[in-house]
Amino acid sequence: MRRLISSGSPYEPRVGISRAVRVGSIIAVSGTAPLGPDGHTVGKGDPAAQARRCLEIIRDALERANATLDQVIRTRTLLTRIEDWQAVAAVHGDFFGAIRPANTIMQVSRFIDPDWLVEFEADAVLE
Repeated sequence: MRRLISSGSPYEPRVGISRAVRVGSIIAVSGTAPLGPDGHTVGKGDPAAQARRCLEIIRDALERANATLDQVIRTRTLLTRIEDWQAVAAVHGDFFGAIRPANTIMQVSRFIDPDWLVEFEADAVLE
């Protein structure tokens, strides 16, 4: 059974995506930008604040899918400025330090909104 999870992002209906999709024991979380509940960018110019907001959105999506961060097996960190990797990685460590999922950190040229400095993706497997 396929279950779609929404975060209320204005991009979900426009692009035709879900924040997360759960099929059986697998949950895939889409690229997650630092949007506040009002749909505006959180932490403009602050990669750590943006990373924290992205991971909070991912945590909330997993909870709506009846999962937790403990079940995340892979994350992907996308940055527009690779020099921000340490600040962003420190926040990732705050959320995943004990869980230690597989991770890739990469630089991209830009996101939909030029104020976004970071996005995360996550995959989880429920046992």
